[in-house]
Amino acid sequence: MRNTLTKAGCWIAGALLCATAAPAVAANAQAPGEPARAAVRDVTAAVDTAASAADPAYKVLVFSKTAGFRHSSIAAGLSALRELGGANNFTVDATEDAQAFTTGNLAQYKAVVFLSTTGDVLNGTQQTAFEQYIKGGGGYAGIHAAADTEYDWPFYAGLAGALFHSHPHNQTATVKVEDRAHDATAHLGTTWQRFDEWYNYRTNPRTTAHVLASLDESSYSGGNMSGDHPISWCKGYEGGRAFYTGGGHTDESYAEPAFRRHLLGGIRWAAGMTEADCRPETGYTSLFDGSGTAGWKQAGPGSFTLADSTLTSQGGLGMLWYSAKEYTGDYSLKLDWRMDGDDNSGIFLGFPASDDPWSAVNNGYEIQIDATDSADRTTGAVYGYKSADIAARDAALNPPGEWNTYELRVTGERLEIFLNGRKINDFTNTDPVRSLRQGHIGIQNHGDGDQVSFRNVRVKTSGGTQPGPLAGEVKGVNGKCLDVAGGATGDGTQVQLWTCNGNGAQKWTVPGDDTLRALGKCLDVSGGGTADGTKIQLWTCNGSGAQKWTPQPDRTVRNPQSGKCLDAEGGTWNDGTRVHLWSCHTGPNQKWTLP
Repeated sequence: MRNTLTKAGCWIAGALLCATAAPAVAANAQAPGEPARAAVRDVTAAVDTAASAADPAYKVLVFSKTAGFRHSSIAAGLSALRELGGANNFTVDATEDAQAFTTGNLAQYKAVVFLSTTGDVLNGTQQTAFEQYIKGGGGYAGIHAAADTEYDWPFYAGLAGALFHSHPHNQTATVKVEDRAHDATAHLGTTWQRFDEWYNYRTNPRTTAHVLASLDESSYSGGNMSGDHPISWCKGYEGGRAFYTGGGHTDESYAEPAFRRHLLGGIRWAAGMTEADCRPETGYTSLFDGSGTAGWKQAGPGSFTLADSTLTSQGGLGMLWYSAKEYTGDYSLKLDWRMDGDDNSGIFLGFPASDDPWSAVNNGYEIQIDATDSADRTTGAVYGYKSADIAARDAALNPPGEWNTYELRVTGERLEIFLNGRKINDFTNTDPVRSLRQGHIGIQNHGDGDQVSFRNVRVKTSGGTQPGPLAGEVKGVNGKCLDVAGGATGDGTQVQLWTCNGNGAQKWTVPGDDTLRALGKCLDVSGGGTADGTKIQLWTCNGSGAQKWTPQPDRTVRNPQSGKCLDAEGGTWNDGTRVHLWSCHTGPNQKWTLP
């Protein structure tokens, strides 16, 4: 077990113990104007040394054979990888000799890095040896032109996740960091400005891999993936692990602290030195994306600070709970968490609305975070009811200082608990007084001295009786409301911005089918168009792609059919400003707050 903790919890048999007085209002420690600083925080300080100091010694093979274009940056990349290895307890063997791909030779390596390989670099026998290596649990890390390799080898295409299509000229782009729990991206902010050569890919890997970061195609020229442009991802594949990053074309990339740390995290994960949930993930709605705590309320003493898009517990014993919605059907809750040391917290499910944390204790279930000596009160346990599978838990758990991801999957009265993608508990509620499938969600602030951080709380509902539709104002730039012009109900009525006034033309419902509705009709892209400036209107609901809208973590609202965003026209945004379709750029006129 890499994470051994002995601190006992304080929620015991319905009793609220260890409570201390603390302010109940969450503080926001991130001042306006600080996102750029947060995005690169401290990455220049000892960036080559991670939690990997405790990793056992291991070996990595770096392969850089080219049968097509050869990147001059290979030399810089190899030097950087050797330096990372020296600082993080792994040895780098480098080769451009494909004869290294034999079953016996590959067996000594925890991971194989394809460093800007190009073209057909392995013969059939060597391919077979590499396939056997991956199927035996080996790791792969692909860097940049690793996607420009072995087009006629289906196994490799699946391993890499996507293959090269084209690229524009080198330029600066905004990288959207989608997963801030994986060791390759946890050090980054929510966005990352980088100069590189940005590949377009032949297919989108999102359905087969877990996307760690993607490109904002509106931030540069030449992207051709319709607004959904993954640039780094991870996946389990045929028994092994695969990580890929599209960065690394330039020599300068390998001197960039944040990019070096990105590579280190990818290699550590591919080599099995750290855990992460690398299953494909689609269809989740954010409950906390780091931008604020709208919809959440503090119950009991203590609070959570908000900084770097992260909630961190302080004081207690209390709970921050999501009051905006009660979940009454099947759902999957995911969230990322990290302990700084011997700390304590938990996640509560299935409790009634209340500002008293006793409601969660007496009516809900706690999924424990802190590892303790008691099997039913350890990380992954349903607190007081059922222990986790300790062996599976130990294999999946990252130690203090590293991020972990929970999936809590409720199906009827069954609760399955996944830690970093691995199932560690399976519990069925038989208490007629409690119900897993009806109630609220909360995260615990345990008490003084317990600091546990949370990121990226998201939920996906499916089956059963779904939560009722949300209803209210949709607020945009300058605090103005999304408004149906004149309150008219005819098909084709223009949708606009207008000072919020509480009338029916500004009351929108979010029924859970990816539509936005007002006055009995749907928000619609005129003619199903995709061009910038296409009119956004009211139209009879018809289930078409022109009426689908997906809220994003950056508060944009995207029409998946076009890959473009709901946008307030122009730059003054007075009453009557038209709303239209526009390429996503995350400016203030594309930020929306839904009910």
